[in-house]
Amino acid sequence: MTRLTKIEKETIILFNEGESTASIYTYNAGLKKRLAAFSKKYPDLCQLEKPEHLGGVSYLIDKSRLSIRLQPPYSEERRQKASQYARENGFSSKTK
Repeated sequence: MTRLTKIEKETIILFNEGESTASIYTYNAGLKKRLAAFSKKYPDLCQLEKPEHLGGVSYLIDKSRLSIRLQPPYSEERRQKASQYARENGFSSKTK
């Protein structure tokens, strides 16, 4: 069996302005779990199109359910507050 490199394990989201559905093709484990759970809960809005033999999946989802969120970077002040909160509440760094 051929193994894919991490670069080959893509996530592709395709949609156009003329159709009401989007196609999501992914190898990302977290996204695959989220899509599987969503399709189980809302089968009329999201369906598994086809599983791939190398571990990828393709889902068809109602375009109105898809959202792309862009996150601005933390300001230095916000980063310091989050760091202080973590220290005060027992969160520790994974890299020691």
